[in-house]
Formats: sequence, structure tokens, C-alpha cells
Amino acid sequence: MIKKYAGKTCVVTGAGSGIGRELALALARAGARLAISDIGPVGLDETQQMLHAEGVQLHSQILDVSDSAAIYAYPDAILSKFGAIHQLYNNAGISGGGRSIADTPLETIQKVIDINLMGVLHASRAFMPHLESSGSGILVNISSLNGLVAQPNVAIYCTTKFAVRGLTEAIRTDALFSGANLQVVVVHPGGVKTNIAKAKEADLAKMTPEEREQALKVLSVYEKKFLTYPADAAAMDILNGVAKGKCRIIVTPQAKHLDRLARLLPASYPKIISNATKRIQRKLTSKA
Repeated sequence: MIKKYAGKTCVVTGAGSGIGRELALALARAGARLAISDIGPVGLDETQQMLHAEGVQLHSQILDVSDSAAIYAYPDAILSKFGAIHQLYNNAGISGGGRSIADTPLETIQKVIDINLMGVLHASRAFMPHLESSGSGILVNISSLNGLVAQPNVAIYCTTKFAVRGLTEAIRTDALFSGANLQVVVVHPGGVKTNIAKAKEADLAKMTPEEREQALKVLSVYEKKFLTYPADAAAMDILNGVAKGKCRIIVTPQAKHLDRLARLLPASYPKIISNATKRIQRKLTSKA
């Protein structure tokens, strides 16, 4: 695996925590040069200190992936330091809260689209010429379990993650058609221990104290029960899959099972998942 990454310049967005941080650390240990970014300065600084301890060559900067101008300027900053860019891991994303599409405010819808979809689209466009010219380019876009199946009350998140899947498959098809020297990969993580569920806590400020207390209890139980797969293991699954030349990587047994369900029962799976979610929510509420 190390040969795939040693001496390569690898870019990781959303590197301030979770899968992004663990990808950066694993790439550093494999001998890569790193360019990391995140919108949160605290998390990014923590990752930067961890990477310095690994002795890696590093470029680090604050980046809002919803700012298209900043994204298109980003490759030049990396090229000025390293001279080439070999791999891009589009990892930055947010959850958008737990609501149906009808109940999600328009400003939230736009924000999630701008970060989860347009951020990936713009970064892919900005970096692809440099990936291709490197001679061994790799583009990795992080979708989700919810790019394989829909679940209740995460409508806009599902929308963007299905779109990332479609975008990545379209880019790969274009690359194959044109003969571009580019490996294009879409990743579907399941219940990984990351901070993305914490984004739902932004909705808590709009609740009454009683509603907030109950929601926090349910969220705590949900994270302990379902977000259990270690982020470092997820990162290694991704890098091992990329090294093997895979174009589609599904992380966690949970995601693999639900992918099979959606492929076997495409018309029926929404009802199955909806009913299962209702049962789970009742159990979580009773435990909370």
C-alpha cells in the first residue's frame, strides 16, 4: 500500500476531525506530503500538530469549501510549496440536521448543497487538471451510506450524498471515455465515529429546554449505538481500497448490508427502512 502514497502530494479537505484527520495521519505514515484544510481552526490546528509529530511535509490552511473562489485558488497555494498534486480527498461535509425536506429551512438546504455537493464539484474541477498532469492522479470523493439508501429525516443530506455519488461516477465515466490518467473513487462510509452528527446540535438552540434535553439524550444513545466504527479503521479501509484500484468503496458492515438491500429491493427498501427507523426511535426514546 505504501508505494501508492509515498512521495505523493495528497490533499485532504475537512481534515480537522474524523475521517479527514485519520486519512491525513495514515497518508503521512505512508510517506505522503500533505495539504490539509478545514473551516474550523481549532480542529485543523490539532491535526496539524499531530502531523508535525509524524515529521511530514505539510501545507495547512483554513478553507470554506462553500467559497468557490477560495477553492479555485487553493491548488496554486499547494503547487507553490510542493510543485505537484497527486491525490485529492474531498471529505468536508455537514449533516444539515434531522428534518424532512418540507421542514428544512431554505437557508439550510442551500448551505448543505453548497458544502456537500458544490464544494466537491468545484474542488474536483479545480484539482483535476493537476491530478491528471501528475501522471498518477487519484480523485476520492466521500459520499455516505446515505448515497446508497435514503433514510427518514435526513432528506437534504441524502440528496447531496446521492448527488456526490452521481457526480463521481460521471467524472469517472468521462475520464474513461477521454483516456485521462485518473483514478476516480467514490466512498460510502456507514456509522463511523465522526463529528458530523454533532452538526445536528445546531438545531437544539431552537428547541424548548425540555425538547433540548430529550433530543440530547436520544442523540447520545444514537451515537453510542450506531456511530461505532472507528474513524482510523475507516481511513485504512479507504486507503487500502484506493491502493487496490477500486472505484467504489463501502465502509462498515452496516453500509454493505444496506447497499445489498437497496440493490435487491429497490422499490421496497424505503418502506423497510422507514419501519425499522420507527422501531429504533421508539427504543432510543425509551432508553433516553
